Amino acid sequence: MGAGTGSRPRLVATDLDGTLLHSDGKVSARTRSVLEQLDAAGVPVVFTTGRPVRWMEELWDEVGGHGLAICSNGGIVYDVADRRVRDFSAVPRAVGAEVAERVREAVPGTTFAVEHTAGWASEDAFPRHPDDRESQRGAWESIYTDDVVKVLARHRELDPEDFWRRVDDAVGDLVTTTWSSTFALVEISAAGVTKASTLATVAGEMGLGPRDVVAFGDMPNDLPMLEWAGTSYAMANAHPTVRGLADHLAPHHDEDGVAVVLASLFGLSR
Repeated sequence: MGAGTGSRPRLVATDLDGTLLHSDGKVSARTRSVLEQLDAAGVPVVFTTGRPVRWMEELWDEVGGHGLAICSNGGIVYDVADRRVRDFSAVPRAVGAEVAERVREAVPGTTFAVEHTAGWASEDAFPRHPDDRESQRGAWESIYTDDVVKVLARHRELDPEDFWRRVDDAVGDLVTTTWSSTFALVEISAAGVTKASTLATVAGEMGLGPRDVVAFGDMPNDLPMLEWAGTSYAMANAHPTVRGLADHLAPHHDEDGVAVVLASLFGLSR
């Protein structure tokens, strides 16, 4: 398994929330030091997050204002140095319409929002996020654009995993579904689009494959990436499915687990 057989990884892929970041959403001084040492050594670090680009602005400099980031669960490849969307994988308009129709029928009470390359929009009944008060709101047909990279389905009453299973049963043949929240929010990407699929493309552009990659994650939306990577770490705080899949266990994210492992793997100072 490449890095797992004694050679050092050549690329680091890490989730952010619950993984690289502390509970307060910040990058610790310890983690920043390790990232800077990897940068100086020429080891690329690709941040693979469910976050949309707009929720990354305050982090670019802290997590290395260079290179590439994979946002929206693989829907966007973002060029950090140029501050631009380099590539995106859209959920076609017709597919989005069928997804909404099927899910409304299968799980009454579901409301929707969409993330696109320039921001997001939501149905009037979709709960507002405090960081997104300026988003467009309206009927489904009016908010859907040709550059939608993620559809968000929300339910106010159901258990998160139960809601995901019901949504996946309804539309899993059309799209890729996952979840990473403590409430009932399903994240829907174009068919076949995951953190893993986009990471594989990015790594391939560097002449690298799964054997060259070490990956870190904590929630179900990280599972494809951890399965793809040659060496995988679940955080001690990770969801049970993630701990069960990963090759290794890293310390808790509030204990700088990613930094601790990377310092050991690469012989870095802590």
